[in-house]
Amino acid sequence: MAFGLKKHELREWKQKIEAGGLAFLTHYWLDQRFPDCTSVTKVGCMDTEKLINWGEQYGLKPEWIHHQDKYPHYDLFKPLQYTVLRAEGLEDHIKRFNITRD
Repeated sequence: MAFGLKKHELREWKQKIEAGGLAFLTHYWLDQRFPDCTSVTKVGCMDTEKLINWGEQYGLKPEWIHHQDKYPHYDLFKPLQYTVLRAEGLEDHIKRFNITRD
């Protein structure tokens, strides 16, 4: 279940993806399959080759891309989530969702 997300943030994420850009969206998330995770960052791009190339620098595999909806994306969980957000200069996501390394 996703929460802590504003409608305009989701709309902006989708628009950026549709325009061919790389887009980051973080929100609170609860799923019994992942009891230690309280948030997820979705990194999407309509250009899957661009998304694959971007993901390689973080050890992400192309088969981990979610294609089941209109917006191809990776789902990032901690600790990788923290590492990527720091590297991409998205400190605001880290602070807002209290994301830690561990």
